[in-house]
Amino acid sequence: MNGLPADDLRDRPSYPAAEAGRLVGLNPARVRRWLRGYDYRHAGAVRHQAPVVRRQGARRTSYASFLDLVDLLFVKRFLDHGVSLQRVRAALREAFEITGTTRALRETFFTDGSDIYVKVRHAGDAILELLSGGQWTIAPVIQQLSAQIEFDSPGGLARRWYPLGRGGHVVLDPLVCFGRPVVAGRGVATANVYDLFRAEHEHVEAVRAWWDLTDSEVEAAVKFERQLAA
Repeated sequence: MNGLPADDLRDRPSYPAAEAGRLVGLNPARVRRWLRGYDYRHAGAVRHQAPVVRRQGARRTSYASFLDLVDLLFVKRFLDHGVSLQRVRAALREAFEITGTTRALRETFFTDGSDIYVKVRHAGDAILELLSGGQWTIAPVIQQLSAQIEFDSPGGLARRWYPLGRGGHVVLDPLVCFGRPVVAGRGVATANVYDLFRAEHEHVEAVRAWWDLTDSEVEAAVKFERQLAA
């Protein structure tokens, strides 16, 4: 179980499939499949492929919550490292059984490009290698997303996402601007900063004056929006 109260804004459907896909680097159709599952025909029968992202209740909307968004990002990152979706699904099933949660990023995951690991808090700093029959190992692996995701305590669920890193000035926070990407600590949407930047012929000084931002904040917002558009 997620253990979230019904009014927790992190679990509120807030991002259309197109926007969720834009933020995590997936096409909208794949976002919908990962969130809702899909039907397919096999041996003359219609079957249903379960969603990749486990969601609270039986939600069928293609809108993603903030927690859904983070889980979509998590799965996408493993695919980027060359791990197949089938292996990710299998690893998540095992991780859910181990941790007793339905959220991928309630625990910290690791990858070395071929195997998936989960750091199990109640077992200290040992790392359980998934898909290996429960073999325990300490391995030199690369921690994923740790520099971007801020978790709450003691629940351990994602609280904020800093897509450029903790010092990168851009944050997605469900409590600020309905979870839109904003300049951290300012509440100004990065899309608005970028639009003004283009309207002012890409003069940072003009944008800084209008929004009362620093040069580095303007540059971070522009960098983030350009990355999304790439």
